[in-house]
Amino acid sequence: MTVRTIVVDDSPSMQKLIAAVLENDPDISVVGTAANPEEARQMIKALNPDVITLDIEMPGMNGLDFLERLMRLRPMPVVMISSWTRKGADATVAALEFGAFSCLPKPRMDDEAALKEMCDNVKAAAAAKAIIKARKAVGAPAAQVPVSNPGGGASRSGPDVVAIGASTGGVEALTEVLTGFPADCPPTLVTQHMPEHFTRSFAERLNRLCSPNVFEAVDGMPLRAGHVYIAPGAVGHLTVAGRMERVCRIVAGELRSGHRPSVDVMFESVAAAYGGKCAAALLTGMGSDGAEGLLALRNAGAHTVAQDRATSLVYGMPAAAAKIGAAIQILPLKEIANALFGARMEVKQNVCA
Repeated sequence: MTVRTIVVDDSPSMQKLIAAVLENDPDISVVGTAANPEEARQMIKALNPDVITLDIEMPGMNGLDFLERLMRLRPMPVVMISSWTRKGADATVAALEFGAFSCLPKPRMDDEAALKEMCDNVKAAAAAKAIIKARKAVGAPAAQVPVSNPGGGASRSGPDVVAIGASTGGVEALTEVLTGFPADCPPTLVTQHMPEHFTRSFAERLNRLCSPNVFEAVDGMPLRAGHVYIAPGAVGHLTVAGRMERVCRIVAGELRSGHRPSVDVMFESVAAAYGGKCAAALLTGMGSDGAEGLLALRNAGAHTVAQDRATSLVYGMPAAAAKIGAAIQILPLKEIANALFGARMEVKQNVCA
């Protein structure tokens, strides 16, 4: 089935470029282009598209305000296409929390991989079911997992470290999982597929919402209880180094599983450093990154969890992990924090499909 798409961008040249790239894919049909939210609103009503692409900065109502209104009144798959500026990164992370399917950079005709990624995202957005949830009110009490001990470290029954990987749909999923973490959670490493300028904005946003301290990881940063470390986008792979004192190590290298940072690389590093003293989760996302790394963790004795199909925006990465037997448990999103923190109390060998 052809994916009927509307392109929304205030630049006529960018409209033409995005439309041309999408039209070059035989599975996508661009049924209209709009220069502002008002034009887009009228086109959506008249043409009933499967997906829209949406810029952030436009005259009149900006793309973020339009998205928030669209998701309240007529939820539908939206792919954000924005310049990689700090201002744009802040807005795009907010857009993902409002329910946008994914965020991509403005395309360049000489970047074939990026052009293919844009087409793949539009088709995946059309195929994905809408999971639009109300934003958590800032300051609202989270349903936290009781993990603490008086010394401020991880409890004896919990894991020494937590590792989480995610991709498409991961902004919302990670927000839900991490807002359930207590202030003194074990050191937690996160790889979320995001462009370079977006991960710092994402970490800062999570830091405002979560009880633990959330940072964009920096090379050499020591791993501490009560801290969450987000892999920096595009710079390198987030790994663990050190024996007496564990630290973050950002390793430059080739793409792995199509990504840098890669969930596979992070998981394998954590498996080597912590073995069975780790708990890990693989959340929603396109592709298969993280499946092999999650299997390495399971083989090392760690407790491994994958998000289930029903709550995943894109059941790609968790499905790949389930297929190779990497996940001890397959759970809905709301149960994952509890599963991670109870990981060393009892390792269940039965997998719930």
